[in-house]
Amino acid sequence: MATLQKKNLTPFIIAVSIIIPIAVAVLFFAPKLDIGSKLTFLPALNAFLNGTTSVLLIAAFIAIKNKNIELHRKLMLSAIGLSVLFLLSYITYHATSEPTIYGGEGALKSIYYFVLISHIILAAVIVPLVLISFVRALSEKFDKHRKIARITLPLWLYVTITGVIVYLMIAPYY
Repeated sequence: MATLQKKNLTPFIIAVSIIIPIAVAVLFFAPKLDIGSKLTFLPALNAFLNGTTSVLLIAAFIAIKNKNIELHRKLMLSAIGLSVLFLLSYITYHATSEPTIYGGEGALKSIYYFVLISHIILAAVIVPLVLISFVRALSEKFDKHRKIARITLPLWLYVTITGVIVYLMIAPYY
């Protein structure tokens, strides 16, 4: 990892952290691609990927608290991998499907929109935090890694858990 320690990945982290939210926002306004079939299974897959990522993050936290560094590393790589798969699936679905409108009313509607908006904002915030945490771990800057991971983990967990909640609340309206 010595070469990684010498590389400045800040421009990459900044670029990815800007490109992803912009790409996702553009998807909601861009014409949808007609691929000949609907990918209606993708929202459920996305919820599964988010839920599984939540479990992996909790397991990774337990592993590092138990000083099982190798298991922690494997679980975190898996969580990052599932998050990348989620992002690809999410982009695919929203590039090919119109947005679904929440049909609930009253207090549930307010709760839904609170959870959805906080989820969206923190989903954008979490990208650079995950990347910085990941780069610091790979470059063996563990003191700096620990400092940012203490912020990253609860936010990432919130995003993955609320992703499942948003899916469960909107699923009847697909």
